[in-house]
Amino acid sequence: MTRGLIDTNGLDREDIAALRAVTPPENLPFTIGKISHVVMKVADIERSVAFYTQLLGFRVSDAYPESMMPHRMVFLRYDSDHHGIALIGGAGGPSTGAELHHVAYEVGTLDEVFLARAHLENYGVEIIFEGRRRAGQQIAIEFKDPDDHMVEICWCMDQIAPHEISRPPEDWRAAASLEDAVNDPPPGQDITLVDPSLLRR
Repeated sequence: MTRGLIDTNGLDREDIAALRAVTPPENLPFTIGKISHVVMKVADIERSVAFYTQLLGFRVSDAYPESMMPHRMVFLRYDSDHHGIALIGGAGGPSTGAELHHVAYEVGTLDEVFLARAHLENYGVEIIFEGRRRAGQQIAIEFKDPDDHMVEICWCMDQIAPHEISRPPEDWRAAASLEDAVNDPPPGQDITLVDPSLLRR
């Protein structure tokens, strides 16, 4: 298979046309705004950090020791988001295509994270995590797709200007539910819901 090949016959096949014709339902209660960040396993974390910073211009926002993430973790940014990618050490060698940790998608409002949780649960999708983790301080839900890839829907990742430093760990507010995230915001995070009835009591 040639990567540059344009297979016009293949593109016109019935199965490919059927895939192109798939559309979301009109009544979804949220809208994905962008891919928020990607987290990858790497074999040599120093080598990978050097590659992304020195060759691609990423900036390091935060790093975790082994006590916080096995094999250490480094968060890197390319714009004002706290991280666009994160690297976790411990990969056994070169990529086999299985090193992706999770993909995160950002929504535009906090209400949409709550609506996404209810929507997914309504369809029998198990929420693996909800709330707020540490670095980045985004409020999120995490779940698996049918192939067991971890997926995140999040809102309000910390924003960092090019030469600013990230939020210090003492200002992090981890939370184990969306409701806990709303009740204990980090400094400067506006967690006002347009529809407070979305909160579970």
